[in-house]
This record gives sequence, C-alpha cells and structure tokens, in this order.
Amino acid sequence: MTNTLQGYPRADGRKGIRNVLVVAYLVECAHHVAREIAAPFRERSVHLIGFPGCYPNAYALAMMEKLCTHPNVGGVLLVSLGCEGFNKRQLGQTVEVSGRPVLTMGIQATGGTQKTIAAGREWVAATLPALAAQPPVPMGIDELTVGTICGGSDATSGLTANPAMGVAFDLLVKGGAKTIFEETGELIGMEHLMAARAASPALGAALKDSVAKAARYYATLGYASFAPGNADGGLTTIEEKSLGAYAKSGQSTIDGIIKPGIEPPRKGLYLLDVVPDGDVRFGFPNINDNAEIAELIACGSHVILFSTGRGSVVGSAIAPVIKVCANPETWKRMEDDMDVDAGRILEGRSTLPEVGREIFDLVQRVGSGAPTKSEALGHQEFILTYKSFEPLGPACLPA
Repeated sequence: MTNTLQGYPRADGRKGIRNVLVVAYLVECAHHVAREIAAPFRERSVHLIGFPGCYPNAYALAMMEKLCTHPNVGGVLLVSLGCEGFNKRQLGQTVEVSGRPVLTMGIQATGGTQKTIAAGREWVAATLPALAAQPPVPMGIDELTVGTICGGSDATSGLTANPAMGVAFDLLVKGGAKTIFEETGELIGMEHLMAARAASPALGAALKDSVAKAARYYATLGYASFAPGNADGGLTTIEEKSLGAYAKSGQSTIDGIIKPGIEPPRKGLYLLDVVPDGDVRFGFPNINDNAEIAELIACGSHVILFSTGRGSVVGSAIAPVIKVCANPETWKRMEDDMDVDAGRILEGRSTLPEVGREIFDLVQRVGSGAPTKSEALGHQEFILTYKSFEPLGPACLPA
C-alpha cells in the first residue's frame, strides 16, 4: 500500500482529505432553514452542522471556528436567525481570514424562511463548482490526523476492534501522523497505565489528574459512562469497559493531553480530555458518541476510527468515520454499515496484527477519496452542546 494520499491544500498549509461545503446554523431557531438550504445538495458534499444554544459560550464558538476552518472544509454558509447571542461576526471573520468562501445570512434581515432558503441555495449552487474544480494534490501520512472512539461497546470490543485499532494507531504514529484517543470518563482505572507511557513524569501526573477529574464529575452526576446496552453486551463495570476503551490507544508513547478545539502541535499520540473543567454546569460531558466525534474533528482529525460491538450506524459531518465491528454476530447482521470485520479474530480467521494492518490500509484508501460505509449511506450526524474548559497546564503539551 502506498503512503501517498490525496489532499486539498488550504491557505494555512494543511491539507484536507475531503472538500465539503458546510452549512452552519448558529441557533436552533435557524436549524430548519439551514437544513432546507443543504437538503438539495446532499449528494454534492454539502454538510449541515450547527450550535443550538441561544446564549454565548466560549467553547461553542471555539468549536465552530475550528470546525468551519477544518482542512476537510472548502467553504461555509452561516445561517443566523439574527437575534441570538452567538458571535457570528467573529466566526465569519475567522472563516474569511482562512481563505475560504463564506457568507453569513440572517433570516430576519433576509425576510423570513422562504427568502432565506432561496438565497442560501443560490449561494451554495454558485460556490460548489469552484470546490469541485479544485484538484487534489499528493498528501503524506505525516500530514494526517486520526481520531478514535468506541461506541455501542460490548464484551468483544476490548478483545478485537479496540486493540486492532490500537495496532493501526501504532502504525500511524510510526508513519508520522498525529493520533488522538479519548475519553477520560471511559478510562477510569487505566490512569496508572497511561502514566507509565507518558513522555514525561509531569505529563504522567496530568494524565492521572484528568481521569480523576472525570471520576469526580460522573460521581457528582450519579451516573458513569456506562449504558444499558453495554451491560446487555456482557460488560459489567466501568473499569471493565475502560480496559477495552484503553486498548484503542495502542502502545506508543503518550505525547500530550489536549482539550476540544486544540490541535496536536506535532506528530504522536494525544489524549483528548472531553470532561469540562470546574463545577458541573452543563450536565453529561457527552450526551452521545457524535458529540465526541465533533470534538475529535475540532482537534483536526481528518478521519475517525469507530469501534462497535453492539452495532452503531452513525457517521459524521465533515470527517469520514471508519466502522470497525468487534462482534462477529453483529457483522453478520449489519455488514452494510461496517467497514472492517474485527470479529473474525475471535473466530480464528485472522490475527490482531492482520486486522490492525487492514485498518491502517483502509485509512489510506479513505484518505485518497474512497468512501466509508457511513459516507455512502449518507450519514452526517452532528451535535454540539455547552461546555466550559480552562487552559491547558504546562505539562500537557510537548516542549
């Protein structure tokens, strides 16, 4: 397999493996209009994202700035109601400075639903040909950022899919890529293992602190990151689930900790801390898997590796999702939604290194334009909620 991908160059020097046009609503009141603008262009790489809240939030603004200037994004239409608290001017300026075509529309100023939909569709239709005409250029693995997540986990996830993705992560790190694993609420009990792999003792202490914060947060809420489906699939405790979730990080040195919207500064392996800082204010850190996917994308992930034992069908806007199926029975039922059959490890039909290499090779094909199953099926799930974070500590990033 060649190590050359196909990318779309951006003004900041990065490259994207997709060239999508984003239609972004800036409050739930604009969601319907934005969705109607995007709907006729579903087959032409137009993706819908947005923030539903009316009140301003620094995290939400930072997330939208990172998402709208993600290397996989070629142009942006911002859809505002007009009276919400979101800082649409700053977001629009950020996108404009990035060199992407951008237009901000206000539903109230434009004259309501029908007029805004018509004007928005006109702008999208006029912008798409330029994006379609942009030729891709060669791109190396060392220009790639890959995130990983597990969802719909069962007792097979930690035996097959997660460790296979860990093998792929080790190969990606060796190839010079940036890799991101998460989440601290599903790493409870693994903190000492992560600390032993840290690039420095100070980072090891910070890794332990991040998991302790997650444990306190969930204890306050009275609910761990453990769903009824996990128990139905044979998992018994959050610590057991954590063993499997931890496996997807591979065995490479952990180079740093990042928070949503912060990109890894250089190649290597990073933990994404998704649990808010400070007092519990906004409820559960991530209300579903797509909230975590959005955060991985905001950290620069071009593609997401997603392991599932029970069978999750979600994809994502902006970045393609590769589904690695842990359970052979789930694969038989849901093959149309899954990209890699890791369950065959349990059946003795393949080995862990072989499936890890298969995932690594598939990342390269997807990075050269091949669609994932969720992309081919039209999945573009997206969600963004309120959070609050403090700046990273000095030990979190490499010197």
